[in-house]
Amino acid sequence: MNHPSPIKLVIDRATKHYETRTGRVHALDNVSLHVGHHEFVSLVGPSGCGKSTLLWSMAGLHDLTSGEIRLDGVPIHGPNPNIGMIFQDANLLPWRSIQKNLEFPFEISGKQADRQRLTDLMERVGLGAFGSKMPRELSGGMQQRASIVRALSFDPSVLLMDEPFGALDAFTRDEMNMLVEEIWLETRKTIVFITHSIPEAVFLSDKVHVMSARPGRLAKTFTIDFPRPRALDIMETREFFDVVNTIKAEIQHQPASPRTAQAGATQ
Repeated sequence: MNHPSPIKLVIDRATKHYETRTGRVHALDNVSLHVGHHEFVSLVGPSGCGKSTLLWSMAGLHDLTSGEIRLDGVPIHGPNPNIGMIFQDANLLPWRSIQKNLEFPFEISGKQADRQRLTDLMERVGLGAFGSKMPRELSGGMQQRASIVRALSFDPSVLLMDEPFGALDAFTRDEMNMLVEEIWLETRKTIVFITHSIPEAVFLSDKVHVMSARPGRLAKTFTIDFPRPRALDIMETREFFDVVNTIKAEIQHQPASPRTAQAGATQ
């Protein structure tokens, strides 16, 4: 009897160069890591370290210069219906209601919207009474709830989240973190999450992968052993603070990229 691999996503020696108006940028350098089935992992590191570049490559939205990313053993070349993406902004069309926004991906793909699934998901995230509202009538947190529904509407096996709560106030961000953990516990999706907040990463994740300054490399991986479900008050414990501070120290001790070091030497 063949048993499925415990590995869902494989990032194999991912390297990315891209051209800008000011020259060539070496964004990623030989990044390799595995993400297990049903695992929740976060990517953290200094600004500009290539976290988003790596995530967008996982989504098939960026081609790598070299290396490969595989989903269930199959190389990713372009967008994949088994991968859902949640961006930093909700990116809702301002002239369409929330309901019509959620149906839009089905329209452009030529598929019939699963309205019952959309209704159930909207109820689950607290949007049940807001389907007829326009995006401008909703707070930032409510708009991001809609983006979560949109990503889940196709029932992907993987969710990629690119710092989706960075623009929210602290109270709303806590609410969204609790919601994401609840949805993950219910659905057991594989989630890869990018954040600049180390406490957020520790609270949500099974593993936290620390990336170095550009060119981004995998510097260290931390396994988070706090039991689930996690309540917000875990953030007030000494054990939680210790983990957060250890990860912060790892990021702070990463060497600067050659370009950054050279710029500092000339100032």
